[in-house]
Amino acid sequence: MDFKELHYNDTPLLLGNVWDVPGAKIFEKLKYHAIGTSSAAIAHMLGYDDGEQIPFSELQYVVNRIISSTSLPVSVDIENGYGRDAAEVVENIKALHQLGIAGINIEDSVIDDQGSRQLLGPTAFSEIITAINRYKTEAKNNLFVNVRTDAFLIGIDNALEETLNRLPFYENAGADGIFVPCIELADDINKVVKATRLPVNVMCMPNLPGFEELQKLGVKRISMGNFLHQAIGNQLEQRIISISANKSFKPVF
Repeated sequence: MDFKELHYNDTPLLLGNVWDVPGAKIFEKLKYHAIGTSSAAIAHMLGYDDGEQIPFSELQYVVNRIISSTSLPVSVDIENGYGRDAAEVVENIKALHQLGIAGINIEDSVIDDQGSRQLLGPTAFSEIITAINRYKTEAKNNLFVNVRTDAFLIGIDNALEETLNRLPFYENAGADGIFVPCIELADDINKVVKATRLPVNVMCMPNLPGFEELQKLGVKRISMGNFLHQAIGNQLEQRIISISANKSFKPVF
């Protein structure tokens, strides 16, 4: 079963989000069907802030090491594409596809010079999706383009309305899936699922419904985002504190 087909099963695809080779190997050992990179986790691992602060060449290097370590399909979070226009974004995707990626996440928001995340206009962003779809057609590849729409992530007042308004733009431009990070309420999820023919992806959140309820709501993909990376970092900090407090390495074991 290829990566795209994994989005059309009765049971949602639970995607293991990784930032390094050991994580990829663990998810494969535990019989996950696919993994995806977390851009924020990779950036933080390398000492950068999130928001395309990591040089694209460094992202390529990490992605290449991950792909080389696993037989699982790998989807790569490319943020807004690491490019100033559609042509540059497509060139970056070509470079990643040559490494063997199975899919991408691309988001409809950017971080401005003041450090605030802002939504792009749906028409302008759709032009990038159209260019990616044109490349896929010309190259005859099956890259899964998961379009992330960020109204809920940014936390705007009319997040559901804004999300629903954007769905037709992205469908018509050739998206393969819709990713709505930070959506939590079952009623909101239900409305998004019913508003699109594309498989809907949600992300780990404190109040996100359980997997069985998400399946009943029609969700097709569930991501972990950067939260697993954050949780492991917190555990590492607490373990280091315990070493200092105990004045021994017993907390390690």
